[in-house]
Amino acid sequence: MLHEFIVYIGIILLILFLVMLSEKLKVAYPIILVLGGLAVSLIPGIPEVTINHDMIFVIFLPPLLYEAAWYTSWKDLWKFRRVISSFAFLIVIVTSLVVALFSSYMIPGFTLALGFLLGGIVSPPDAVSATSVLKYVKIPKALSTIIEGESLLNDASSLIIFRFALAAVITGTFSIGDASVDFLKVIILGVGAGVAIGFVFYAIHRWLPTNTNVDIVLTLTAPYVMYIAAESFHVSGVLAVVSGGLFLSSRSHLILSHRSRLSGANVWSTLGFVLNGLVFILIGLELPVILRELGSTGINLAIRYGIAITVVLIVTRILCTLGSSVFTVFASKFIKVAVERPGWRGPLVIGWAGMRGVVSLAAALSIPVYASQGVLFPQRNLILFITFIVILLTLVVQGLTLPWVIKVLKVGDENQELTTAQSETYVRTQIAQQSMEYLRQKHGSKVDSNVPLQHLVKKIKSDASPADDNVAEKEKHKFAEVYLDLLEQQRLWLAEIDKNPEIEDAVIRRHQSLVDLEEEKISVRYLNSELRS
Repeated sequence: MLHEFIVYIGIILLILFLVMLSEKLKVAYPIILVLGGLAVSLIPGIPEVTINHDMIFVIFLPPLLYEAAWYTSWKDLWKFRRVISSFAFLIVIVTSLVVALFSSYMIPGFTLALGFLLGGIVSPPDAVSATSVLKYVKIPKALSTIIEGESLLNDASSLIIFRFALAAVITGTFSIGDASVDFLKVIILGVGAGVAIGFVFYAIHRWLPTNTNVDIVLTLTAPYVMYIAAESFHVSGVLAVVSGGLFLSSRSHLILSHRSRLSGANVWSTLGFVLNGLVFILIGLELPVILRELGSTGINLAIRYGIAITVVLIVTRILCTLGSSVFTVFASKFIKVAVERPGWRGPLVIGWAGMRGVVSLAAALSIPVYASQGVLFPQRNLILFITFIVILLTLVVQGLTLPWVIKVLKVGDENQELTTAQSETYVRTQIAQQSMEYLRQKHGSKVDSNVPLQHLVKKIKSDASPADDNVAEKEKHKFAEVYLDLLEQQRLWLAEIDKNPEIEDAVIRRHQSLVDLEEEKISVRYLNSELRS
């Protein structure tokens, strides 16, 4: 136990070093972590680290999905709902079918069911990889929204395909009709389970006497409850976590105090960083175990299979994204679409941003060693090795070249800066105007007789200091009470402004955080312990 603890402490220290190195090199940290773990695994005497797939699915996946859903804009998801849904479900199904046909044709002894199993494993792009790569490049908001939105949902469709294919390999039977019905049932009930459990947590936050620590612990346990409960009923745990996270995130201003939101954001940022770092470095450290279990298949032949499958995946995804652009132009003649003419550059970037990650490896590791009593699962070791090659190549090749592709195709963020600036100006102006009007109408007499409130008016007009320390204690308390009332009104105004589809959700979130910070500062500075929340 102590030995394993020391090993994982060493891994975390290695993660910190490699992340600092990635920041210095301006390279997405998942790439550096995988390569770093791969390099360390080849050092003689380094203890082998074996990934338990249950650890990935149960311990790592729920909080990572929940954090991504929490900070995803529902407004943006809804705007691009058709293209995101087609990428997350239709393209995953098409990709799995192509991989199934190609692998069963190319690899001796590979049945169509095994091909679908492999296709379900390697078809979903990884959310963290794409997001971390896009951090270093300018890209239109629409493209990043589609990439991140797709990655929230595609794990669910790929794991459903994986589950059906696994059953087909073990039982030797498969019914397309039954599978289609089960597919829809797993999706619909998974979303329903997430929303239902999300409502239970909403009720706890809203109507029970929670405090900051309780709120944070509840947010940490929510994704695990959603995932485990959904999986216990054999529906999609991924969709349960995503739908539940979106449900609670959109109501966070109703159920969490300002202090809970501020502290929770810090806790989740650190937790997400550690979990993401662990899963990517474990991919690299897993190589010796994968090589040892490769079995009779020669490593050179297995590498060729892996490269060929990777090429097929990349080409299929690009053709699908370009095809979706063509279909969007056609569909725009009959229905309203988010972008009538997407062109080919944006879809090509989305197609190239198909890096695979830890969910694929965890799915491959979850294949049982035995298909039945005493009968080994066919081609398990080869599937695991091919999955590793796909993850390595897509992360390194596509991850390193994605910024260059964006630059060459000239799909930078030229218009986005103007849009963000316009949203920022609009929100700031609206909040300032409504704040001045509210102070005049509800607290006019107090403003005339209170020096700190007069400073607050100046702050709203010209960013002056909101209060003066050289004033009576009574005036400070009156100022704090009025200011806290105003901040609560500003939250309501921001929620109303957020209904405007033209206003960026990121701008609203930033102003909501500023309101929370201002409330914390005022509470600590001007209120005594009896008035603090």
